Amino acid sequence: MFRVIFLGTAGSLPTKDRNTSATMVNREGELMLFDCGEGTQQQMMRAKTGMKALSSIFISHFHADHILGIPGLIQTMSFHGRTEPLKIYGPHRVHEFVRILSALGYYKLRFEIEGIDLEAGDIIKRDGYSIHVIGTEHSVPSLGYALVEDKRTGKFNREKAMELGVPPGPLFSKLHNGEVVELDGRTILPEDVVGDARPGRKIVYSGDTRPCSGILEASRDADLLIHDATLSKDQQEWAIESMHTTAEEAALLAKEAGVKQLILTHISSRYSDDVTPLLEEAKAVFGNVIVAEDMMEIEVPYPDKK
Repeated sequence: MFRVIFLGTAGSLPTKDRNTSATMVNREGELMLFDCGEGTQQQMMRAKTGMKALSSIFISHFHADHILGIPGLIQTMSFHGRTEPLKIYGPHRVHEFVRILSALGYYKLRFEIEGIDLEAGDIIKRDGYSIHVIGTEHSVPSLGYALVEDKRTGKFNREKAMELGVPPGPLFSKLHNGEVVELDGRTILPEDVVGDARPGRKIVYSGDTRPCSGILEASRDADLLIHDATLSKDQQEWAIESMHTTAEEAALLAKEAGVKQLILTHISSRYSDDVTPLLEEAKAVFGNVIVAEDMMEIEVPYPDKK
């Protein structure tokens, strides 16, 4: 399973249909939040994501619409008996932010929260994947994130194995797991029957940013790019002043990076009734694009299974 759930897709202010920024990734049952705007815990309840498996929160920057949901979420998890530690990652001084959070409301938490300061270029290694930290360009210190899975074992060539006299069963598994097999005085090597390693999946989350080289390079051949598209191109000057991206600019970046799918998020309230201007200008540049909606879910398949 590799599922992305859009819990909050609004830019700066919530609207009647859009909550503030929060994007959840469910990878093989492990939950990760990228930003956590106000009301995120209620959105999690509506989406039935659960909270127990939440391992980490990745903050892109410290504007209120990206962090105000954290205090309520951690206190709710504590009230429900959580004891597993939670890691909160973000730009410089996130550890101080966590210290303040822990003291809010005179409420003693039942689990440990660790705040971890990050810089562009950092890599967080996890079991089967890594989180790559990207420098972005916003009005305050800001980061983007790329979740990059490890390479997978190559495809097992069943026919070739049988031609070499390997009987179906445990020896197939040994070879596919990289073990050498001795058979009738012959040595069968894994590379005799297993193809080249296959890429895992890669998704990129830009957070709030102007189009920038960091996101462009991190997005090369990504399966999914989730990018700030706060405004349409007729608001270009305001996009530059407020350090956001237009839908057209996000599409141009996605095209140059060769991503497979682009999802536009952080949508300004001026498009509350109609996101068509954003979608049409992006589609004019890059075909496989969607404007995110709250509660939208996207499955990310392996590159060789699309």
